[in-house]
Amino acid sequence: MTATAPHFGPPPSVSAIRRPLAAAGLLAALVGVVFGLLLAVAGPASAHAALTGSDPQDGAVVDTAPKQVTLTFSEQVAVGEGSIRILDPNGKRADTEAAPLDLHSGSTVKYGVALHTGLPDGTYTVAWQAVSADSHPVSGAFTFSIGAPSETSVALPDNEAGGGLVGTLYGIARYAAYAGFIVLAGGAAFVLACWQRGAGARPLQRLVVRGWMTITAATLAMLLLRNPYTGSGKLADAFDLDGLKAVLDTKPGAALVSRLLLLGASALFVAVLFGAYAKREDEREKKDLTFGLAIGGAVIAAGIAGTWALAEHASTGIQPGIAMPVDVLHLLAVATWLGGLAALLVALYRTPDVTADAVRRFSRIAFGSVLVVVATGIYQSWRQLGSWSALTDTGYGQLLLVKVGLVAVLVGVASFSRRWTGRLATGTGAKATDETAGTATAPVTEAETEATAEALSTRTPKPEPESQDPARAVQLARQQAAVATAEKKRVRDADPERSGLRRSVLAEVGVAVALLAVTTILTSTEPGRTEEEAARTSSAAAAPAASGPVNLTLPFDTGGKNGKGTVRMDIDPGRTGTNVLHLWIDDAGGKAMDVPEVKLALTLKSKDIGPLPVVPVRLTEGHWTATGVQIPIAGDWNVSATVRTSDIDQTTVDKNVKIG
Repeated sequence: MTATAPHFGPPPSVSAIRRPLAAAGLLAALVGVVFGLLLAVAGPASAHAALTGSDPQDGAVVDTAPKQVTLTFSEQVAVGEGSIRILDPNGKRADTEAAPLDLHSGSTVKYGVALHTGLPDGTYTVAWQAVSADSHPVSGAFTFSIGAPSETSVALPDNEAGGGLVGTLYGIARYAAYAGFIVLAGGAAFVLACWQRGAGARPLQRLVVRGWMTITAATLAMLLLRNPYTGSGKLADAFDLDGLKAVLDTKPGAALVSRLLLLGASALFVAVLFGAYAKREDEREKKDLTFGLAIGGAVIAAGIAGTWALAEHASTGIQPGIAMPVDVLHLLAVATWLGGLAALLVALYRTPDVTADAVRRFSRIAFGSVLVVVATGIYQSWRQLGSWSALTDTGYGQLLLVKVGLVAVLVGVASFSRRWTGRLATGTGAKATDETAGTATAPVTEAETEATAEALSTRTPKPEPESQDPARAVQLARQQAAVATAEKKRVRDADPERSGLRRSVLAEVGVAVALLAVTTILTSTEPGRTEEEAARTSSAAAAPAASGPVNLTLPFDTGGKNGKGTVRMDIDPGRTGTNVLHLWIDDAGGKAMDVPEVKLALTLKSKDIGPLPVVPVRLTEGHWTATGVQIPIAGDWNVSATVRTSDIDQTTVDKNVKIG
């Protein structure tokens, strides 16, 4: 995540309440929208690396078959056997099917595959797939022709690597892993740093344990899905043992295995936190154990955060030595703030004795966490964007703008929480807190006291003689406890300030869920800096050399009287973009020949472009010209000239010429 907003005024503690139906419905709707967004965008993931060039180029027509085909990438990629395939017009392999050759030179990332000798003329398809250094799959396809273009039975794939059902499931698992880590690390930090007695609260225990279960299950799912996600795209390949073994040899696979090992250590941490630590009564012993758990938990949390930094965007691009520790710090700060906010929400709704001191401590910690998040987020944004134009012209920048908008909403909601907290603190809806018992009680009016007494007198069973059935006595005790609990809830729910505060905190968590979804999408989106660099490199690679004007000579014979002659043509500068065309018509004796009409057309058959009509304007006898002639892409163009020498005599002549 980049910059997030602080929870400026976490609320004073309250006991468990019944969740307002309207607020819960709003949160459920927001969660549904978030998962809908994930499903909608969990298609092919844009990756850090991009194809910046090839030899032969896309659409090129070469005179003789090359010995090999080479591909150039913007960043380091992982390739293996079958990563680059060359298919002939009949769909058969034209390459030697060996592993790609590493042709790196300096900072240039290039791979090549050797071709069979004696390949026939026709159109060949290059299909490639690789894994970017930041763990995301990349793929693509293009064609080139030997001799002349031909029909081909090979269909270019219309989907990219990392898409389909497998891509969707992998994206959901990524989201669940982030969410689980935030709840696990932030919830444990809230207990240790803010409310140590919360270690014995069942709702908080369930929250942290569920966070651990979520990240563990998501990590296992990602490990199994990794092979089909970066390869075939078939869900059944998730259980291919050979594929799983290959995944374990990669950097992302090693990161996932390391995360599982660290989660094993975190399970022991959670067991101690909610076991021996929760039961410890001696203050000195508890203080020592708190220090030990804090150090151990911080080390484990940093290690888990490092599994993302070592395998994704932070590990590639510029300044990876700085970016990786910054990414770890960023994720830890996010977990402390958002995970603590989730724990606070659970404490507000499910526990009766969270104290005001605990809330104030969380407020200070959350504010410090947000300062760290903002600082590290600014650095990450600069590193991933690189320019102001990338903020609006790239998918990464546009998603970042959406995220900034969500942060603004979060700040606005947090201001409401702070307002409710201030009203409670100044006594508008203040509760008298019993610090020894840790309970909070709302002020009760005389009318409410009388109503409560009447309700208890009517709902509480009358005591019966001591000779009553013991089972009946237990039942009566339970009924009395239930009535007392319900009455406490009724009294607490009558406090409008605390009700408003609970709703605002719930809204904060809801916006945080959406913010986390956008962050997950950002981590699988090509950074704006590399997207722009790849576009510039591709444009430079595609730009033709300044080889000078293209010259053509086309003899013609319309069959009529004085119907023989020659068309001479210059196309200047003879490359992609805008050109100027000059055309001269000479008769059989080489003198300027005046004709009633001449028309031209340009066709690039390999790309199904054209005919593009060109209507020249007569300048003088035998001299015609056309300006603004557009050549969209380089290739072997067919230039045809239609010459009319009389009302009924005309002919069309053509010739292939390489332009660009």
